[in-house]
Amino acid sequence: MTDTVAPAPAEATAARPYSPGLEGIVAAETALGYVDGEAGRLLYRGYRIGDLVERGTYPAVANLLWTGEWEPRHHLPTAPVPAAVLTALRALPLTAKPMDALRTAVSVWGATQQLDWPPTPEQARALTAFSPSALAAFARLRQGLEPVDPDLALDLVPGFLYQLTGNFADAGTARALDAYFIVGAEHGLNASTFAARVITSTRSDIASAVTGAIGAMKGPLHGGAPSEVVEQLHKVGTPEHAEAWVRDAVARGERLMGFGHRVYRAYDPRAAALRKVAEAMDNKPDWLELAIKVEDVALRVLAEKHPERALKTNVEYYAAAVLQGVGLTPDLFPATFALSRHAGWTAHVLEQAGANRLIRPDAIYTGPPERNLPA
Repeated sequence: MTDTVAPAPAEATAARPYSPGLEGIVAAETALGYVDGEAGRLLYRGYRIGDLVERGTYPAVANLLWTGEWEPRHHLPTAPVPAAVLTALRALPLTAKPMDALRTAVSVWGATQQLDWPPTPEQARALTAFSPSALAAFARLRQGLEPVDPDLALDLVPGFLYQLTGNFADAGTARALDAYFIVGAEHGLNASTFAARVITSTRSDIASAVTGAIGAMKGPLHGGAPSEVVEQLHKVGTPEHAEAWVRDAVARGERLMGFGHRVYRAYDPRAAALRKVAEAMDNKPDWLELAIKVEDVALRVLAEKHPERALKTNVEYYAAAVLQGVGLTPDLFPATFALSRHAGWTAHVLEQAGANRLIRPDAIYTGPPERNLPA
């Protein structure tokens, strides 16, 4: 018997473009965020990120993303943690990563809710308000402390800090972290946001979408850079050592963490907004003075050594300075980033559901052609 060999399937699909990582492929239309990498602009529903940080709060920005309405006095406190979630968090080993704990908490939370289709802004608010309480509860449990109930008079970010420490944060600290939450809220069709939209496109619920997004952000290529900036600043030590340390690092060919970005070719507008808020703090801590000095030296040295490359400050640089400055441990940085991105993730879930189409791309088959099993 002669084998009948069919043409390789790749021949039938070769005319269709393949882009590894989907780079350059337009997969959605959105009215939520606009990232202009060449000019260094970031807009949320048309509003400049710097203006939103200067005049808004995270609850107001989240509501803007969910509804399109600008209500600068919008109030959103943190929410209580359901008993089922606390039981799950208590069952986790003390060595569990905060991102794993947050992912678990959101999944269990979803199982306790009636999350009907389509998702609603009310669901988005409820999930965004719950998650900081869950992360704070886990952070305390692993220290042998009991969780702190929400203070409903506080907005989300100062409420999160209160539940982490049991103490009310000073205005400057709360303002700095609120600014970080605002700049982290939305950034186009990044990997975790795309994951959330793919899950939503199957008509799954909002908790499933955010659980998947947290899983995507957990990867070090997406959510881990700020902690590396902290390590770098610790190596520098003091502002007086900045010049020599940066020049030595560049001469050795080491990458300076917090500089350069896949999208931005100009100064990252999120970093500019965070630096402005940090510089306005009444009592600048040592970490801020060091960060500013290292940045000024790094930008000058990078321009000298690599004039052909646009290596400007990115958001992770000042994110690291702010997160360290408000007292968070480095292993909490990625999970805190995930808390800030809840507003964008859930807004994309609402947008995807509003004009839904199942996201189902093709793949080019590269295996052997059709063949018979051997005798």
